[in-house]
Amino acid sequence: MSTGDHHEDSTEDMVAELPPLKWFRATFDGLIHHFRFPESWGALFPDEGQTEADTPARYITLFWDFFSAGNF
Repeated sequence: MSTGDHHEDSTEDMVAELPPLKWFRATFDGLIHHFRFPESWGALFPDEGQTEADTPARYITLFWDFFSAGNF
């Protein structure tokens, strides 16, 4: 049993704004080249201020860490 105050977060309190993606065009182009993404994949560079939630339909968001730390 806790001796501190108990606070239940409402759904509104739990909704957090996603931070904008921080890609540089040269980094993106280098990733596409280095990992030989085929043109048929249609890789898109995000627009300024976009987040993962802005990913177009039928696309997925991939993160740099997946490629660098995940040994893609």
